Amino acid sequence: MTDIEQSWAEQIREAAASKTPLRIRGGGSKDFYGQQLAGAVLDARAHRGVISHEPTELVVKVRAGTPLAELEAALLAEGQMLGFEPPHFGPDATVGGCVAAGLSGPRRASAGAVRDFMLGVTLLDGRGNRLHFGGEVMKNVAGYDVARLMTGSLGTLGVLLDVSIKVLPLPVAEATLRFEMDALEAVAQMNRWGGQPLPVSATSWMASVLTVRLSGAEAAVTAACARLGGERLNEQAARAHWQGLREQSQGFFGGEAPLWRLSVPSVAEATGLAGSQLIEWGGAQRWVRTEQDAASVRARAAALGGHATLFRGADKSVGAFHPLPPALRTIHQRLKHSFDPDGILNPGRLYDGL
Repeated sequence: MTDIEQSWAEQIREAAASKTPLRIRGGGSKDFYGQQLAGAVLDARAHRGVISHEPTELVVKVRAGTPLAELEAALLAEGQMLGFEPPHFGPDATVGGCVAAGLSGPRRASAGAVRDFMLGVTLLDGRGNRLHFGGEVMKNVAGYDVARLMTGSLGTLGVLLDVSIKVLPLPVAEATLRFEMDALEAVAQMNRWGGQPLPVSATSWMASVLTVRLSGAEAAVTAACARLGGERLNEQAARAHWQGLREQSQGFFGGEAPLWRLSVPSVAEATGLAGSQLIEWGGAQRWVRTEQDAASVRARAAALGGHATLFRGADKSVGAFHPLPPALRTIHQRLKHSFDPDGILNPGRLYDGL
């Protein structure tokens, strides 16, 4: 163990012995996400830096406290990127926070989610033990898939020390097109495109405008533009649109009403919820700003075959995340007990009692 790791391990053991909660925190850019923030802060930012980057292997190993912007800059210098386009939500976002939150950006529907790029992870569990899971190259990943398990766990299972992540080459060419149509027509169109050999890397619909991004080889993007038509945005406008979605800086996200994220089948019909709506990921992600009560929102999401997360605003006492069925809750409880038997790591951040 490094000196920092040893110090954290001792802090965890002392907290476990006294049953004192610890709040695992990186840059704090996602403090709004999830439920309660409890305990003395264990600041993970001191453990930072790229450990190794093998451009030919498309793999980077990095300490969890590394600023996300720093990692992306290092990848950009090699013509590579994080394929899941993680949101930062602030300049202090860290790689560990990115993994712990498990949030993906506009490219998620075509490239995959954060968990799909996780190859290996090193962590400190709730006993202060240093554990390593997975590998550092695609052909060397074996054992239980704990690296993916850590994704989206919000620090409830362990303190991330370092992670190995698969990266992707930057696309050679990109183009963004816009079309005017209503929500139902847009969802149908996104699903039609999804079933065709088109280089679609992101889609969004808001206020009667469907926007699609094409990424790939120059010839493929040019041919797709000619086939689809629509209005082509200039590079600056296109970048601003997708960055605004990724970082939730667009006007839609600045409203006062609670922001709900509905994850549903891409072909699901309209949500029918009151308020404004923004659709992403080929129809599979529906953002809704509504004052309707949590029970109504979640009942509608379930009726559509999905679930609903209270992303921002409102009273988190209703639960930020969709209630777990009894069997899944039992699995969560067993996992929590295995990694954090004294329940000291970010207690209640995901669900009450976990």
